Amino acid sequence: MQVHYLRKYTHDRHKTADDKPYGGGAGMVMKPEPIFECLDDVLGTGKRRKKACVVLLEPQGKPLSPKIAQQLARKERLVLLAGHYEGVDYRVRQKLVDEEISIGDFITMGGEAPALCLIEAVSRFIPGVLGNKESLKHESFQDGMLEYPQYTRPREYRGMKVPDVLVSGNHQDVRAWREKEAEKRTRAVRPDLYQKLIAKKKRKKRG
Repeated sequence: MQVHYLRKYTHDRHKTADDKPYGGGAGMVMKPEPIFECLDDVLGTGKRRKKACVVLLEPQGKPLSPKIAQQLARKERLVLLAGHYEGVDYRVRQKLVDEEISIGDFITMGGEAPALCLIEAVSRFIPGVLGNKESLKHESFQDGMLEYPQYTRPREYRGMKVPDVLVSGNHQDVRAWREKEAEKRTRAVRPDLYQKLIAKKKRKKRG
């Protein structure tokens, strides 16, 4: 991973990378010149540039999901553009950006923290990053549900016991318990996901 400082690509003595928005309004907008010139320098032209996927971290973008993270993990090269202030000049989005991605319906001070979240999510799909490839198959959201509760030693702590089924040695019962708990937790914590799951099951029955 390499970080590029946009102010390096400015041409005034104050190293200005932002300016007031045309038409008025609060806040500042990131200028196009430093971003265009930075990407020209970093990516060059021709085939090298075409192999890169430029992602803008932007509240208006598509919500980050395991599917999107997996798709980005297959890219040969990722360039993450962290927005600031009121965002970037729209010409950047028109000409340079391949994907606009949001990590949630909230606003951060800048795009650096969302960029780190995206890096974490994408990295997990790169072969060799996770010690156990099976981990990906059993994580939250992979099958549309939140993950089931996890326990470890000691079996009892401050009066709280690990469910008997998890120490029964019956793998079929364990699997059934985990599916039931995952569905119950999803219904309670993320009813929006649960409704999508129900709709998906109905479509399968009709199909």
